[in-house]
Amino acid sequence: MIPHFTAAEKAIHYPEDRKFYVRLKPYMLFIMGFVLIGSIAIAWIQYLFFGLPPDPSLSFSAVAVVTEPSGFPMWINISHWVNFFFLVLIIRSGLSILVDHPRLYWNNGCGPETEWIRFTPVIFPKDKTWTAKQDSRYISPVVGLPGYRHTVGIARSWHFLTVPFFILNGIIFIFLLLYTNQWKRLVPASFQIIPDSWNVFVHYATFNLPVEPNGFYHFNALQQLSYFAVVFIMAPLAMLTGLAMSPAIDSRFHWYPKLFFNRQTARSFHFLIMFAYVIFIVVHVALVALTGLSKNMNHIILNKPNDTSSTGLWIGIVIILFVVAFNMLGHWLSWRKQRTLQFLEKKINESLWSSTINKFKPKSFYTKKDISPYFWPNGKMPDSKEWEDLKGNNFKDYKLKIYGLVENPIELSLDDLKKMGREETIEMHSCIQGWTGIAEWAGVPMSKIIDLVKPHSNVTTVAFYSFGEGLYGGVYYDTNTLDNCLKPKSLLAWEMNYQPLPVEYGAPLRLRVENQLGYKMVKWISAIEFIESYKNIGKGFGGKNEDDEYFDLLANT
Repeated sequence: MIPHFTAAEKAIHYPEDRKFYVRLKPYMLFIMGFVLIGSIAIAWIQYLFFGLPPDPSLSFSAVAVVTEPSGFPMWINISHWVNFFFLVLIIRSGLSILVDHPRLYWNNGCGPETEWIRFTPVIFPKDKTWTAKQDSRYISPVVGLPGYRHTVGIARSWHFLTVPFFILNGIIFIFLLLYTNQWKRLVPASFQIIPDSWNVFVHYATFNLPVEPNGFYHFNALQQLSYFAVVFIMAPLAMLTGLAMSPAIDSRFHWYPKLFFNRQTARSFHFLIMFAYVIFIVVHVALVALTGLSKNMNHIILNKPNDTSSTGLWIGIVIILFVVAFNMLGHWLSWRKQRTLQFLEKKINESLWSSTINKFKPKSFYTKKDISPYFWPNGKMPDSKEWEDLKGNNFKDYKLKIYGLVENPIELSLDDLKKMGREETIEMHSCIQGWTGIAEWAGVPMSKIIDLVKPHSNVTTVAFYSFGEGLYGGVYYDTNTLDNCLKPKSLLAWEMNYQPLPVEYGAPLRLRVENQLGYKMVKWISAIEFIESYKNIGKGFGGKNEDDEYFDLLANT
């Protein structure tokens, strides 16, 4: 179902080139091929030259002993299907987020052609300015939620609406797992699980399917190890790597992303965990079908050990159809009730972020040697006559208008601003699309501007207006809280990498607020207004991207 796009929206969201494309760097193809093909090859060598290893499943009895868990209590059945429901939404919305910057890196600089995988046929053009927004790709709404192009705001709404409930379901599941003896199903009792899992793998890899223990009482070694990894390794890593992508956390606790080597490696790991979940689901469903579909569905739905009726299967089909129907509803909501999604996500997460990570004060960590060789440009360059005239005179006639609810409204030239003092910092810029870049910035601290103009006591918000336009036209602007503008490293910058700020990066003046994502840091600033609330300007959602693309008001993650 194609939404009723206007001509301008259709050109952006539904481009002519919609082909699917994946390209891995040769070294990654080699590594992945070596791990996958190599392990299968070793299994075949063992089989052909030494015979099949003993099947550890043969030691299982037909039923569990009294002290062992048996069956699937109702709480396991419910959490299993609730987890499936939320995981589908998380994966689909995550794919939409991914293709807004369809490249993954091992380095924080995100330079052209340094990605290890890209989901775009576009080879970075070296003969013209190529923005990160131009580089984003289309994804079919059959695969991604909401799908289409430049829908990262709506995709993030789905992602962050879903994640808290996924985590809550996991916490309840793990608590009950450990409270009962069901933990014995998943937690290995000894390191013997490693050789036993390999023996089972050899059976699968050589098409000599191992004896299938009755899953109502036992899992084989490879199943147990896989389920343990999914619950106790993959799920926590997904959450921890997600947090490592937060600018509020990186700017305050620089050691945290280093747990995963760096911020972009965390993003790559986040993707690989998602990919591992997809592979697990495919293999899991295939084995459920191959080893007795009706019996296994009765296990996980009806908690019956040896029932081969089709009752559980039909209930499972209804659950799956419900998940499909909800995802279709999700697509409709994404294009008919965007404000509702934006509002719900804000209600769930904004108060959490504002009372936690938004309170962190940025600290300096990076040095000159960390500066990225390349920094992605982004946004629409101004094309107004006013800005072009200012640029033609090297911004000597530029005046920054500062007004609103202040005691001392004022206009300041670049020279005036430079006389107020200079602060220099080297920071990582985190874009909502996923790319990062480290650069040196110099300018006047926002705290000095605030001290100069003296905002009224009812001011909570500072609005920054640009000479540039938003995605669909209209003056680009964004807001930041007064508190965030007063935090360390909040600057009006006129310098980048020890040179006057280039025009493609925001000349004559751009904002830096280091605990926020990049869209909050307005480029080509024309004016600053102090206001009582973000609701009083634009469409009342806090910025041009918030108004038109449903971005978050508080951009800490």
